[in-house]
Amino acid sequence: MEVKLLLLVAVAGYLGVAGLAWFAQERLMFYPRPASMAARAPAGWQLDAVELAMRDRTRVRGVLLRPPIERAPLVIYYGGNAEEVTEGAEALAREHGNRALLLVNYRGYGRSEGAPSEKALVEDALEIFDWAARQPGIDGSRVALHGRSLGSGIAVQVAAARSVRGVVLTSPFASALEVAREFYPWLPVSLLLRHPFDSGAVAPKIAAPLLVLSGDADRIVRQHHSERLASLWGGPVEHARLAGLGHDDIHLAPDYGRTVRAFLDRHQ
Repeated sequence: MEVKLLLLVAVAGYLGVAGLAWFAQERLMFYPRPASMAARAPAGWQLDAVELAMRDRTRVRGVLLRPPIERAPLVIYYGGNAEEVTEGAEALAREHGNRALLLVNYRGYGRSEGAPSEKALVEDALEIFDWAARQPGIDGSRVALHGRSLGSGIAVQVAAARSVRGVVLTSPFASALEVAREFYPWLPVSLLLRHPFDSGAVAPKIAAPLLVLSGDADRIVRQHHSERLASLWGGPVEHARLAGLGHDDIHLAPDYGRTVRAFLDRHQ
């Protein structure tokens, strides 16, 4: 009788944890942050506030940085799951070189309205891409994408649906489901996860050149996840493996920005 009771308690506890994971997964996957400081641009650049109404009238906000050149190529940047993208505007602009840079916060992040989900963020990203490619002073035929961590899952979906000159992915994964399985091997995550970000499913269809940057000390998205995505990519792939760098400090590598700029210069 005691054994049966213990089993019932164990099963109830397991189901309770699984249920909690189901209901709380948005809080586990997305960490919306408010805007904490005003966006800044490098000296001589133009910084424009961006506010766009999505198809359901949710307003997303960010900034567009323009270098002092005509018909600038454009990079659209998709941040990580805890990144308010506008506060790093100046550093990100320098990182990408002499090209326009669009930074729009996900739903619920910064000053953007709404709540994030995979479906909403990908649909928003496609609308934002189409808007950006039509902007005066932007060369809409020379658009590249850069996604970091969670943002890689959005960048890959956009690259599969739109024509781009190149894709830069920092700490990417082929599947958020596979990443979650490593963290929660004792949970049926394939049944629980509502936001699988299955980049591997569309990667073979993408012909645009890819640059992957991954750190061998990354304990959140381990390097083999980035290797897996690179192996599935349909176009040419370059992989910068950065020794001693983890998930949050990879951009501090001395060659990080130089590698990104050199790739974009070759393909954009």
